[in-house]
Amino acid sequence: MVNKTSLILVLTLLGCAICSFAADWATYVNPFIGTGAVANSLSGNNYPGATMPFGMVQLSPDTRRAPDWDCAAGYDYNDTIIYGFSHTRLSGTGASDFIDILLLPIKDAGTNCSHFSHTNESASPGYYQVFLEDDSINVELTATRRTGIHRYTYGSGNAALLLDLDHSADKGSWNRRIINSQIRVVEPSVIEGYRIITGWAKLRKIYFRIEFSEPSYDWTIENDGVKYDNLVVANGTNLKAVFNFGNKNEVECRVGISAVSIENARLNMQEETSGKDFDTLRAEARKAWNDELGKIEISATEHEKEIFYTALYHAMIQPNLFSDVNGQYMAADYTTQQLNEGEENYSTFSLWDTYRAAHPLYIIIEQRLTAQFVGSMLRHYMAYGYLPVWELWGQDNYCMIGNHAVPVIADAVLKEIPGIDKDWAYKAVVGSLTTSHLNSPFEVWDKYGYMPEDLQSQSVSISLEFSFDDWCAAQLIKYLDWEGDKEPDYNYFMARSQYYRNLFDPATGFFRSRDSKGNWIEPFDPYKYGANGGYPFTEGNAWQYYWYVPHDVDGLITLTGGEKAFCDKLDEFFTSTHTSGEKNDNASGFVGLYAHGNEPSHHVAYLYALAGQPEKTQQLVDHIKRTLYNTSSSGYAGNDDCGEMSAWYIFSALGFYPVNPVAGTYVIGSPSVDHATINMENGNKFEIKVNKTGQDAIYIKKVLLNGKEITDYNLPHRAIIDGGRLEFWLTSTQNE
Repeated sequence: MVNKTSLILVLTLLGCAICSFAADWATYVNPFIGTGAVANSLSGNNYPGATMPFGMVQLSPDTRRAPDWDCAAGYDYNDTIIYGFSHTRLSGTGASDFIDILLLPIKDAGTNCSHFSHTNESASPGYYQVFLEDDSINVELTATRRTGIHRYTYGSGNAALLLDLDHSADKGSWNRRIINSQIRVVEPSVIEGYRIITGWAKLRKIYFRIEFSEPSYDWTIENDGVKYDNLVVANGTNLKAVFNFGNKNEVECRVGISAVSIENARLNMQEETSGKDFDTLRAEARKAWNDELGKIEISATEHEKEIFYTALYHAMIQPNLFSDVNGQYMAADYTTQQLNEGEENYSTFSLWDTYRAAHPLYIIIEQRLTAQFVGSMLRHYMAYGYLPVWELWGQDNYCMIGNHAVPVIADAVLKEIPGIDKDWAYKAVVGSLTTSHLNSPFEVWDKYGYMPEDLQSQSVSISLEFSFDDWCAAQLIKYLDWEGDKEPDYNYFMARSQYYRNLFDPATGFFRSRDSKGNWIEPFDPYKYGANGGYPFTEGNAWQYYWYVPHDVDGLITLTGGEKAFCDKLDEFFTSTHTSGEKNDNASGFVGLYAHGNEPSHHVAYLYALAGQPEKTQQLVDHIKRTLYNTSSSGYAGNDDCGEMSAWYIFSALGFYPVNPVAGTYVIGSPSVDHATINMENGNKFEIKVNKTGQDAIYIKKVLLNGKEITDYNLPHRAIIDGGRLEFWLTSTQNE
C-alpha cells in the first residue's frame, strides 16, 4: 500500500516530468531574422528586442540616432552603435514612428552611445541581451504587456543612466516634433513624466513611470541644452536627464507606460510586476510566447521550424494593446474612455497589409483576440465617424488606400467569431463605405462607377480595392439580413463590387485609368510603377494590379478570355523581366513581374489553382518559400508589414492560403511541413499530414479532407474550425 507521503512525491515528480517535456517552441524563434538588409534589398524592418504577444511595450535597442524609412523599427543588424533602448516601435513597417522613452546605461555623464558586437548579443521571445563595449556594461531586457524591465550589470565604476525624451524617429519625416514633455523626480528611485509628440500618428501622448532598484544620489536634467543639478521637475521639448547611482554592480529599471495618464502607467507596472524579479518576469514572458506559438505545432526540418516559428512570432507582435489594466484607453477623439469588464482596446492596424493573411490567421488561432480587434475598430468608428484605414496609437494616419477594416470585420462576423456586436458591425461597415474621407470620395465612386484619375489619384488601384470592399460589405449584409429588409443595401454594394469592370480595356487587356469624361488616359505603360499618389497605381504597376479581383476570380478569368488565356497571362507575369523606368521602392522579391516583397502580389501564385493549372501554384509557392525567406538578418524579401509577410509564409507552409479572405475557403498550394496540428480555442484540433516521395516532392498527387478527396483545391474554413484531418500525398513530378 502506498502511503500519502509517497503518493504526493510520485505526483510531484510526475508533474515535474510533464513540465520538463512541455514543448519550448520559443527555441525555434530567431528575432534577428529580418533585422538588416543586404545590399540593394529589403529585409523585413523587424527588431530583436523584448515584447509580449500583442503587447503595448516593444523594448529594443536603437542603432540609429533618428530612425527613418530604412530602419523603421530602430534597429539595423548592419550597424555597430547603440544609442539606447526605447520602449515602443513598429514591426516591419515601411515608415517609422513611436521610438519613445530612451534609456542608456552609462558610466560617464558625457556618454550618449556605445559600440556593440553581435558576438556579445542574444535575443529570444521576451528577452534581449547585449554588451555595451565602450563602458563594459551588460544590458538585459524583458517585458510584460505594458512594462519594460531593464537589468544593467556595470561591474566596477560609477553606475549612471541617461533618460532621453528628445530621442524619436526622424524629425524630418511627417512634420514630426515634440509638443511638450516632462520629467519629474518623485523620489530618488522614482521618475515620472510624459511626452506629447506628433508625427505619422498625430498628437501622440505617452505617459511613463520609472522605478529604479537603487536610489539615485544625484542627477542632472538638461532642458534645451541648459543643465540643472537635482531639479525635481522640468518641462520642455528637448529634455534629457542623467541619474547617478554610485559604485553599484547592478541596477534594475522598470518602465510602465500608458496613453492615458501617469497614474495608469503606475497601475500598469504595479499590476504586472509587483513582487517579481527580473528572472521571474523573463520566464513569464517566455511562457506567454510558448502558449501562443504552441497554437500551431509542426514537424519539419530545423531550418523550416526556425523560419516558421519566427514568422509566427512576428505575426503575433501586433496589433498592440492600447488600454490599461483599469480598462481605460484614449479614444480616437482624444477623450479617455472606460471599457466594459473583459474588454481590451488595441491599435496598430496596418490594414492594407494585414487583412490579406494576418487577420485571417488570427481568426483561426486568435478568436478571442479577433473579437477584441474588431471591437477596437468599432469603437474607432463610434468616435471618428468611419473605420480606421491605418490606425496608430489610436489615431488614423490614412496611410495606403481602400477601407480594409471592412473585410476584417465581415470575415470575423461571417466566420462566427463570438463577442462581436453585429448591429454595430453593420452600421460601421455601411457608414464607412458611404461617408467620404481621404482617398475615399464615395460620391465620385457612385457618380462615375470608377475613380477618374483627374478627380482621385491612384484611381485604378483604389477602384479595384473599393470593388472588393463593397463585395465584402454585401456578404456581411446578406449574412445579417434575417428579415430581408436590407436587400436594397445588399444590391447596392453588389452592384458597386462590379465597378472594377469599368476600368478594363479590352484593347490593351489591362485595367487602366479614365478621366471624368470617360476617356482612357494616355500614354499607358503597363510596366510603369506608381508610388503613393500622382499615378493610377499604388506601389506597383498595371501588371501587378491586374490580378486584384479576389472576390470575382471567375469574372476576371472570363474578362481575360477563359482559363487558358488567363494562365497564359499568368505565365507571362511570372516569367517576364521587362522593365520601364524605375521600380517602386516597395517592389522587391521578384519572380518575373511578381513582387513578393509587397502585398498586392501575395495571392497571385494561388490563382493558377483556380484556373485549371494547380501544379503551377504548387511549383511557385514552393519556389517563393525556398528562395524569398531565409534565416539571416535579411530573411524577408520585403517589409514584414506588421506580420503580413510572415502570415503568407505560415499559411503557405501549412498548404493553403486565403486568396479571398471573406469567401470562407482557402486555396490549396503545396505544404512544406511534414505534419502540423492547429490547436484552436474551441478545443478542436485540425491536423495536417504530408506524405512525400522525397524532399523534392512538391506536387500534389492527392489531397484528402477527413478521408474525402478534394478536387477543386478549395479548403472550407468550417472544416478547420470543426477540427479534422487534411492529408497530402506529394510527388516530385507534376500530376497530369
